[in-house]
Amino acid sequence: MATLDLRPLSLGELLDRTFTLYRGHFLLFLGISAIPQVFVLVIQLAQALVAPASNIFSLPNPNLPAQMPQFSVTGFAYMLAFMFAAGIVSVVAYLFSQGATVIAVSDLYLGRTTTLGGAFRRVRGKLAVIFGVVVLTFLAVFAGCVLLIIPGIYIALRLAVGVQAAVLEGVGPGDALSRSFALTKENAGRVFLIFLLYAFLSYGLIALLGVPFIVGTFLAKNNSDLVRMFTMMTQVGSFIASSLVMPFGTIAMSLFYYDMRVRKEGFDLQMMMNPLGELAPAANGLPGVLS
Repeated sequence: MATLDLRPLSLGELLDRTFTLYRGHFLLFLGISAIPQVFVLVIQLAQALVAPASNIFSLPNPNLPAQMPQFSVTGFAYMLAFMFAAGIVSVVAYLFSQGATVIAVSDLYLGRTTTLGGAFRRVRGKLAVIFGVVVLTFLAVFAGCVLLIIPGIYIALRLAVGVQAAVLEGVGPGDALSRSFALTKENAGRVFLIFLLYAFLSYGLIALLGVPFIVGTFLAKNNSDLVRMFTMMTQVGSFIASSLVMPFGTIAMSLFYYDMRVRKEGFDLQMMMNPLGELAPAANGLPGVLS
């Protein structure tokens, strides 16, 4: 990545560098994305395997379809247990994959070496602040969406590099969101186009890998074994799709973060004066780069 010069980038150049970086370090980024998500997949597959026991409603006698379904306490307990486990593991997996990807992009962008294990080790101490950024961002976007949706979308665009600021500058959630709001000023449109491309890739790949199995589940609705098989294949397809696409969005926004630093804070000049990466503080006295 050291061959990529630090200078202001057009949107096309930024996306080209995103694909170049992802393609050049495909296994690294795929591993960062997929390994945490494997634990989520295991829970989903386990739920599919015990699907009959986790049904909330059941017929006391399947030979009498006219009977009213009865509420199943056991099924309800199974459902809550799987939902809770999947929710907790999904959040932790997201925090690990986002933070580790940001760290890996930063290292490669600044010409450093990075490894899968190293990225995961370095993000462990930052999970709490990343979680704080995610929660505050969600609350801010939700509040904006209450005001007729559009303000929520705008807020989401302006807070798009909050995780990058938190991880790379070592600041708290509130300061990270303030940094994001400052860096994305007058650039919300570029963020929107990146998000739009990410959504197109994500939903397109999920549809390609998941819809055929969803259709199979519907067609086999009278065969419980086939329904279970197609359900599990749908979950595997969704796992593959999300693992492949998720790095693109994080890489793009991490490069966008650095592009804003170059444009607004002379980050390229700081790197020229401090080639070893020991930078002067960024704007507002915040740290300049991840140590």
